[in-house]
Amino acid sequence: MKLTKSLMLGSVAMFASAGVQAADLPVKAKAVEYVKICSLYGAGFYYVPGSDTCIKLGGYLRATAGLGTNSIWGAAASGVAGAHNRLSNYYTGQSRFDFNVDTRTATEYGVLRTYAELAFTWTAGGYSGAGTSAINGSTAYTTSPASQISGGGLSIYYAFMQFAGFTIGRAQSQFSSPWTNYPGNAFDGMPGGGGWEAVNQFTYTADFGQGITASFSAEDQVVHNTTNIWNVSGATAAGLATGAYGAGNIGASRSPDLVAMLRVDQAWGLFQASAAAHDNHAGYYGADETTGHPDDKWGWAGQLALSIKNVPTGAGDTINVQGVYTNGASGYNFQQYTPYTYAIYSGTGLAGAYQSVGLAGVSDSVFVAGAGQQLTTTYGFNGAYTHNWNPYWNTAIFGGWGAVRYNSTAKSYICGTFVTTLALSSGVAGCNPDFNYSVVGLITRWTPVKNLTFSSEVAYTMLDQKYASGSTVSLPLQSSVAKPGTVYEQKDQNSLQLMLRAQRNW
Repeated sequence: MKLTKSLMLGSVAMFASAGVQAADLPVKAKAVEYVKICSLYGAGFYYVPGSDTCIKLGGYLRATAGLGTNSIWGAAASGVAGAHNRLSNYYTGQSRFDFNVDTRTATEYGVLRTYAELAFTWTAGGYSGAGTSAINGSTAYTTSPASQISGGGLSIYYAFMQFAGFTIGRAQSQFSSPWTNYPGNAFDGMPGGGGWEAVNQFTYTADFGQGITASFSAEDQVVHNTTNIWNVSGATAAGLATGAYGAGNIGASRSPDLVAMLRVDQAWGLFQASAAAHDNHAGYYGADETTGHPDDKWGWAGQLALSIKNVPTGAGDTINVQGVYTNGASGYNFQQYTPYTYAIYSGTGLAGAYQSVGLAGVSDSVFVAGAGQQLTTTYGFNGAYTHNWNPYWNTAIFGGWGAVRYNSTAKSYICGTFVTTLALSSGVAGCNPDFNYSVVGLITRWTPVKNLTFSSEVAYTMLDQKYASGSTVSLPLQSSVAKPGTVYEQKDQNSLQLMLRAQRNW
């Protein structure tokens, strides 16, 4: 009996052991899918594992300091920057991390592409004026640091898809040249053509071969392509003192901007012609809809751009230039990063004047209660020459000029209010809201190793206002910039800014 029991227990143990060993046997692993290089669309693309979609990741990290300005990277043309006093920054710092994703998939309709670019930015900012307050029984000037210092923010630069010739989403305007407002520079605030800021759009591009393409686009005009529509009947002394020639009166969107573009892109360079139609849709004359409103007026813009590559002065040397004319579509000349209003202060030698000031404003149209819109005309150009000293150093000389011209009716509206409200000393005869704004500069870049660049850029900005020489205006107290209510000479103004930057692309 004992022998039988032992045999049974041994058999059970043997089978149990066999079961455990079988369970512990290695299972054949699934084959690893290695990331493969995708050579179809250039360097940096890889196949997304398990798909036929190629992806490329990129971006940059940038640190910038702007001297003589309250912004990165713009002019000291208004607000505390234009005040040129103790509220104006001697320097402003900024750090940014940019991340972009590019995907492409071959289809029977051509390449399906999606592209997105995001930027995380921290800007040091400055202290805007809070105004006056009572301190120890007397009135003193104060600022409010907690509410005035800029901070971090997320920007969505681009987010679009391209398929079968269509571009849908937030992309660069088809009106703009490839270099937009940067023909050779980094300075944001240069007039003379369409800007870089992306815009929501629905676009079809026809490719005729040999580098010849044509695009037709419907683009969102809200913010992107509208400067100001001013109701001059609502002008105030406080507004006029900042360069705003009326109450802001932009109505809701009624039509996208309609853009057409023809481009020839060859080994020698590029030529582009662009045109845009822009609907000016104002709000109401008064406080409610019963007061009526001016009819819509369509404006337009035209631009020509030329790039010449490999100039004989050196390998990779380039000349970029563009010119633009607008009527009722000023944003295509004074792009989004140029100032729309100007109030720049400096010294004066005129007896009886406290300081000098340059006042100016850009608009798409102006009107007064009961009358129609008067469209504003602008024209301008910008360009640059870039020279490569060697593979590590290059320098660009750049400049831009923009002119704003109001018709005689618009001038009568603005000047009547200007003389009455700000006591222009030369009267209506010496009142002229036309002006020119220009920028010249120089940038030098050093790239010691691939994708790491240090740059230094200086920009000189000039406001050429057209009010009669020696004219004065009586401005009210402006607490936000600590300027007293007194008499100021109207005079041309200028400012000098310097930018220092380090950027690592990847």
